[in-house]
Amino acid sequence: MSKLPIIGITFGDINSIAPEIVIKTLSDLRICDYCTPIIYGSPKVIGFWKKIIGMPEFFVNIIKSPDQVNTKKINLIACWEEEVEIKVGEANEIGGKYAFKSLEVATQDLKEGKIDGLVTAPLNKNLVNSELLPFKGHTEYLAQELNNHNYLMFLVCEDLKIGLVTGHVPLKDVASKLSTELILSKIKTMNQSLKNDFNCPKPKIAVLGLNPHAGDDGLIGVEEKNIIIPAINAAQTEGIMAYGPYPSDGFFGSKQYEKFDGVMAMYHDQGLIPFKYFAFTDGVNYTAGLSAVRTSPDHGTAYDIAGKNKADESSLRNALYLALDIIARRTDNKELRANPLAFQQFKRERFRMDF
Repeated sequence: MSKLPIIGITFGDINSIAPEIVIKTLSDLRICDYCTPIIYGSPKVIGFWKKIIGMPEFFVNIIKSPDQVNTKKINLIACWEEEVEIKVGEANEIGGKYAFKSLEVATQDLKEGKIDGLVTAPLNKNLVNSELLPFKGHTEYLAQELNNHNYLMFLVCEDLKIGLVTGHVPLKDVASKLSTELILSKIKTMNQSLKNDFNCPKPKIAVLGLNPHAGDDGLIGVEEKNIIIPAINAAQTEGIMAYGPYPSDGFFGSKQYEKFDGVMAMYHDQGLIPFKYFAFTDGVNYTAGLSAVRTSPDHGTAYDIAGKNKADESSLRNALYLALDIIARRTDNKELRANPLAFQQFKRERFRMDF
């Protein structure tokens, strides 16, 4: 592969901040020196939103398929032709319907190898999910479509990388979902991703407990003794440097995370609360273990500030940069970027972060 990577970017919920952060992220055309972006959305919706946020100079090259890209421009594949009523800041079925249309078309191109990576803008899961279309989130949908069962929701920022054993699962169901086999599988996926995607040859992984005080030797719960510790021991038997289980409050309070390359949390909020404390505006949600590269911002639709030109695009921009970094590491091809050193400088200048 000698060309720059083609990166698909879904449009997200058209009533939310998603179109705003997509436009802002791609407004600096220097990004075309490092990749070829394709927005999956609608030219009419782009036209509406660039007026709302005062960026009339933002233009796209409309194409029908990725093989028609202009490498010097921001490209757009129209996923629908019909007029759509945009109600800024409103959570409604129209937003869910067209967010999924964008995702569906982009995912098909990803599956067929027409694009090299995918960055997904925020959508509202509740507005996409239905009896006809069960939808738990981007992570689960892409894992199913790519037929990759050993995947990991991996939250990434400069100082912290947290994976989740269980993702979008009600808290009351977490304990029943845990098993030694599942935890071991997630540890192995994290270990492999740290090696292949983050250039960490000998990763150290911290595993958190499920219960307060990591069960306190069985006094507050037995999941640590019966499930989590056997998974850690099995990982160590396979040569993985996994340690724990650690009580999550003391682990983060004492900054023990600084000694590890990755942290495995048992459930969604156990990982997301500390992560968003550290990186609310610039963290990235990366789906490790997929056959293709997918990243996204670590925040949601933020309807309350939609249309007010207040949305911070840093997380989506960083998701794009991380996708490029991982593609480069996976392919080990220095031609993937016109100038790797210039790319690092560009990221620091634009974002003051460097993965």
